[in-house]
Amino acid sequence: MSAQLRLQKLTLVLGGAASGKSKYAESIIRQSGKNPVYLATSQPFDDEMQAKVIAHRQQRGDGWDTIEEPINIPKFLDSVNGTQAILIDCATLWLGNLMHYDHDTDAAFDDLVAACRRCAAPVVIVSNELGMGLVPETSMGRKFRNLHGKMNQQIAAAADTVLFVAAGLPMTLKGAE
Repeated sequence: MSAQLRLQKLTLVLGGAASGKSKYAESIIRQSGKNPVYLATSQPFDDEMQAKVIAHRQQRGDGWDTIEEPINIPKFLDSVNGTQAILIDCATLWLGNLMHYDHDTDAAFDDLVAACRRCAAPVVIVSNELGMGLVPETSMGRKFRNLHGKMNQQIAAAADTVLFVAAGLPMTLKGAE
């Protein structure tokens, strides 16, 4: 991380797949001096995803508390204290989980933003930017992309800082570094 970013109440880190967004978000949490908590939303159903989870753990290194919570992020956020800094990685997988288990996504988005605002600790959310690619060919793919865009917009509107990461380089979209 080239410049020190002051950790705000809510930070959104966007980027494409393999853009470096998770690594950058981890650096924001690390430099805060708070106890780092990694909230993992993935459900590693296959070998490839299990390998990705292992790689992320190795990338983070020691010193992180890891919580696996694929659905009920707000409940977890209500349980943390001000000595911690929370990294949610990632909102894209969380949305997939919500859709898979047929949750009300609009209510879930509202609940997530409200929980982030009342959380005693600062929160950094990692999410993919899907709106820059091809239009998905299936109706389910288009529904996911559209809900994902709505989710990102809602989180970004509530966030104090929004960053876009491309090729490992952060660009500030909202807030100041």
